[in-house]
Amino acid sequence: VKNEAGVWVTPAFPKLIYVLEESNVHEDSPYYYLTKLAAKCTAKRMVPDYISEKKMRELKLSKGEEPGEGDCYTCMGCRSFLTPDRSGNGFDNVANAGNYEPGKPKYYGRFNQGVVTINLVDVACSSGRDEQKFWEIFDERLELCHKALMCRHERLRGTLSDAAPILWQYGALARLEKGEPIDKLLFGGYSTISLGYAGLYECVKYMTGKSHTDAAATPFAMAVMQRMNDKCAEWKEESDIDFSLYGTPLESTTYKFSKALQRRFGLIEGITDKGYITNSYHVHVSEEIDAFTKLKFESEFQRLSPGGAISYVEVPDMQDNLQAVIRVLQYIYDNIMYAELNTKSDYCQKCGFDGEIAIVEDDNKLVWECPHCGNRDQDTLNVARRTCGYIGTQFWNQGRTEEIRDRVLHL
Repeated sequence: VKNEAGVWVTPAFPKLIYVLEESNVHEDSPYYYLTKLAAKCTAKRMVPDYISEKKMRELKLSKGEEPGEGDCYTCMGCRSFLTPDRSGNGFDNVANAGNYEPGKPKYYGRFNQGVVTINLVDVACSSGRDEQKFWEIFDERLELCHKALMCRHERLRGTLSDAAPILWQYGALARLEKGEPIDKLLFGGYSTISLGYAGLYECVKYMTGKSHTDAAATPFAMAVMQRMNDKCAEWKEESDIDFSLYGTPLESTTYKFSKALQRRFGLIEGITDKGYITNSYHVHVSEEIDAFTKLKFESEFQRLSPGGAISYVEVPDMQDNLQAVIRVLQYIYDNIMYAELNTKSDYCQKCGFDGEIAIVEDDNKLVWECPHCGNRDQDTLNVARRTCGYIGTQFWNQGRTEEIRDRVLHL
C-alpha cells in the first residue's frame, strides 16, 4: 500500500494465505505461474504465508478419513486451527447454516472459545532441574490452565444470540433464534478451546543443558508436547469440549513473561537473561540452522500442536533470487503444514532509504535507526517485521525488539 509520502510499503493486514498443492507447486503444474507470482510477492512484502495441502491432508482428518485424504482449510488468525470435524456429518447443521451440505466436513462458521497459556520456562525453573519434580509441577500448572479455560467456557455458557446478532443470528457463526442460548455450539467439537504454551526451547535447555534441536534433548521436548496433548485428550473426554494444543504467538507477552521469570528466578544464563522467551516450539532465534533443517525439525512439533502452529525462516533480500524462494516453497509443500518466509522491506521517509532499518542500542535502550541518514523518528520510519505470525508495523516493546534484533538468517 502507499504511505503518506506516496511510497509503496508493506502493510500489516490483510493476512494472505496461499495453499501449495499439486496443481501449482511443480514447474509443469498448470498454476505454477501463480506460485511464481506468490514467490515474487513474498520476496518483496513477506506475504503470502503458505499452507501445504499435502501435509495438512495427512494431519487434519475428519471422521472416517484416512491420512492423505483429510481436509485443507485456513487458520482463524495467525496460526489457530480448528480441530477436524469429528461428527462425520457437518455437526447435523447445529448452527442452521443456509449452505449446509450433509456429509461434508464443516469449518467455516466454527470458532474458538479462547486460549490460556502455560509458561514452560517457569515450570522448568520451579523444578530446580529435578525431573520428577518437573513433571509434578507441570501437571499442577496444567490443571490450573484447565481451570482457567473452564472459566472462559462457563463465561460463554448461557450467552443469548441477541448479544451479537451478526455472529449468532445473521450467519457469521450461526443462525440461531432470537433469545436462543449459544450453548449447543460450545460442545461436541463444533468450537474449540486452546491450551497454549510458550518457551519450549528455554524449558528444555534448563532441564537438559541443550537446545531441543540436539538429539539428546529432543526426546524430552517431545515428551513435554505429548503430555500437553494427553491432557487435552483427557479434558475433552470428560467434558465433550474440543480442547486442543496451541503454540501461543506470544506477541507482547514474551516481554511480560520474561520480566516475570527474572523477578522469580533472577538472571539465568541462556534461560532468563533476555527480554523475551521463545515463541511456542520454535528453534531459538539466535541458533545457527539452515532453512530446510529448521522446517523439517519443526514439522514434528507442528504435528503435536494441532490447535495452532506456524514456522518461519529468516531470509535476506531474495528479490533477485526467486528460484530459491520457490525451492523453499516446494520444500514446505513436501515437509511442513504451515510456514512463512521473513523478508525485510522498510522505508525512511526522511531520506528515501528503501531497505532494512537497523536496531541499535543507545543508553541501554534499543532504538530503530535509518542506516543511511540516522533518522530515529518512528513517525517517519516504515518498518514491517513478522512479530509472531502476524506482521507488525507499529513498533514493539523492548523485549520483542530484542528478539527481532537477535534473529539470524536461515538461508
